[in-house]
Amino acid sequence: MTRAISEIGLSIKRLQMRHHRAANAALAPLGLSLVQWDALRHLHRNPGASLHDLAQLTFQTDQSFGTLATRMIDRGLIERVPGPGRAVRHRITPKGDQLREQGQQRLNQVLTESFAKLTEDQLATFDELLLRLLS
Repeated sequence: MTRAISEIGLSIKRLQMRHHRAANAALAPLGLSLVQWDALRHLHRNPGASLHDLAQLTFQTDQSFGTLATRMIDRGLIERVPGPGRAVRHRITPKGDQLREQGQQRLNQVLTESFAKLTEDQLATFDELLLRLLS
């Protein structure tokens, strides 16, 4: 018998929280949180993105991302650059990019360990099902 849909939803949330906690623990020696690493990742992938775009990509409000950006600027991880008109853009610094790369390696380890119980075929099916739900 299939579990109740609410139980499936709760399992998804539990897995997400497990990943979040493990990612934060893996990133801590680098002086990063998952939120900070995610900001670096999106800045790397979207150079020239506006603060508003980056807030949306990182699931934050503009105000929250602005506060995060200020802290990251103070640490030398990102810098503000002029944009068209009044737009404020951010750019990842070499220090920030180095930490992004190191963080990516640590997150890959976390996720590899988390999904190790699945075969390659099961993981491919899981991915396909997630993509279908997100479409």
